[in-house]
Amino acid sequence: MAQPSGGDAQAEAMSSMMMPMLVLLLVMMVLYFIPGLRMLMADSAGLAIEPLLPFHELYFVPTVFIVGSSIMVVNTIIRSIFVDPIKQAHFSHRQRQVGKQLREAQMARDTARVEKMQRLQMEMMPENMAMQSAMMRPMMFTIVFIIAIFSWMGSEVETFRVSFVSLPWLPMWSFNERILWIFPAWIATYITMSAPFSRIIDRHLKILRYRSHPVVLAADPLPEPLLHLIKEDKKPKSSRERRTRMAQRRRDGPRKRASQETIIKPKSGNTHSSAPRAGTTCPSCSTDMISRRQNGRLRCDVCRHEWR
Repeated sequence: MAQPSGGDAQAEAMSSMMMPMLVLLLVMMVLYFIPGLRMLMADSAGLAIEPLLPFHELYFVPTVFIVGSSIMVVNTIIRSIFVDPIKQAHFSHRQRQVGKQLREAQMARDTARVEKMQRLQMEMMPENMAMQSAMMRPMMFTIVFIIAIFSWMGSEVETFRVSFVSLPWLPMWSFNERILWIFPAWIATYITMSAPFSRIIDRHLKILRYRSHPVVLAADPLPEPLLHLIKEDKKPKSSRERRTRMAQRRRDGPRKRASQETIIKPKSGNTHSSAPRAGTTCPSCSTDMISRRQNGRLRCDVCRHEWR
């Protein structure tokens, strides 16, 4: 069976990733252009939440913490069902290793290795898109409930008995004060209090799934599907190729082979020269600093005069 090409795999992964995004965008546009529907969802969420939190009119921050943590826990549990933790950890490890190898190749200026690592990253893009699509898929089922709960919290902020909370560094912090020019303060409160709790739940769920995962129980190594892209193709040399190379060498002859290979030949002349006779002086400067050259001639080390 033919394997799908890289372009087909990327197109398929992109289409699978675009579907949850389009659904989320469509739901948000409908709720934005129909305010009455959003208020109806807020009232429905209030009918379910207010009996469970009778102190929501007195203590706003604990209400935000409990509701936000509940949303995060439900999202984390649903996401853990759709995403395989072993597959996610394996893919993250592969991405880190490829990035590390790419940086080392760029520092060493190994262009061939850089091209291989970049090709690996391109081949891993469909897997990355599929992983992100799997992580966004739970939002298709929970986005309506999340928007309803947030709409209820926004309406509670408007009708709460006070419009601010006191912080150690700020006596009056308004609920509707903008954080980073976008988020109201009560949404920032929701994020800061519920995100750490969600992270703890996510870690514990991963540990529980690791302990009972079939791959962990079988203790089998995970294969690398793209390992063939970085292996060098070294084909065994056949006897016919060896005979062709030997015939080419015979046709070249010794002269042509000598021009291709570096041959070091000893220079002609006396390789061992004896010291000059004791008492020999230079006829020009009368010095006794005399040495004998390789051609047998005497030379003065002071005036460089040569003689036999």
